[in-house]
Amino acid sequence: MKTVVSFFAALAALFATPSFANWSANISGVSDYTFNGVSQTQNDPAIQGGLDKAFANGIYAGTWASNVDFGGDTNVEWDFYVGRYLTLTDAVSIDYGIAYYSYHGGDNSSAGNYPEVYTKFGMVNDYGNSELNFWYSWDYFGTGGGHAIAMVAHTFELAPNHNLRASFDVSNSLDGDKWLWQDDGTSYYHYRLAYQTSYQNFAIEVAAENTNLDYDTADERVVFSISRTFSF
Repeated sequence: MKTVVSFFAALAALFATPSFANWSANISGVSDYTFNGVSQTQNDPAIQGGLDKAFANGIYAGTWASNVDFGGDTNVEWDFYVGRYLTLTDAVSIDYGIAYYSYHGGDNSSAGNYPEVYTKFGMVNDYGNSELNFWYSWDYFGTGGGHAIAMVAHTFELAPNHNLRASFDVSNSLDGDKWLWQDDGTSYYHYRLAYQTSYQNFAIEVAAENTNLDYDTADERVVFSISRTFSF
């Protein structure tokens, strides 16, 4: 509870910042909501949407929601986040912040709520855009266990408005007595290859992905998504 109170206090302070700001909203439809390669919807489609506010000094805050299905009564994920995006040089950027994942639908859904901090580095080069991203939670899915994710990714421009993004990430449980991914496994890897384009202001992505987990919700799959962002 202290984490939640502190998080919303930070949001309140942020929105009081005297700085120019822009609002944006987004809505998406996906054939499967996967999170680090694991389906959050039992391999079924999802409708998702969010609202963001960005300030001229690089600070931003937002909220995002999606339907989920973990095989129980939980049916909604609702997230909140606050962070800052900065350009360090003409080629290098950093994006860091804190997010809070909340779950709804059942009497015990909130037991899975958890906070997460993140840092993402970006680099533009002659071959495209490279990324080095990190996430860490000290209470993963409300278990009290530490959990870390590291990702490397690169986006290649095939042609104007046609991109290919390749990514590889490793998820690690830092407290195996509180969270195990499979049998006695404390980690797993996930790889993804996505084609990205846009048409009539809609962003379109078709991605192939897989993990080394032996779950039917984490095996090889092709995921299609279409989204639209509105600025105001």
